[in-house]
Amino acid sequence: MKFINPETKTFRVLKALQNGQPVTESKAKKMGIGNLNAEIHRIRNHGFAVYTNRRTAGNGVNVTEYVLGKPSRNMVALAYKAQAMGITV
Repeated sequence: MKFINPETKTFRVLKALQNGQPVTESKAKKMGIGNLNAEIHRIRNHGFAVYTNRRTAGNGVNVTEYVLGKPSRNMVALAYKAQAMGITV
């Protein structure tokens, strides 16, 4: 797993996710993060299983939440298969 600099926006998002807090676009903006999708992409590239949940809020607005979870057995199996084929990151 790669190191994430504690002074970056990526680290702030990761810490929120590790604390069990779902992160939405509005929460990210309050944290000073303009492009949440880019930060989530970086976190996923560091090997964390970040899941996307889409829901409709009470006022009819579609909301996308990101949460940290455990990778499924299927994902772990695919990773081992890719590694056996010589695919590395």
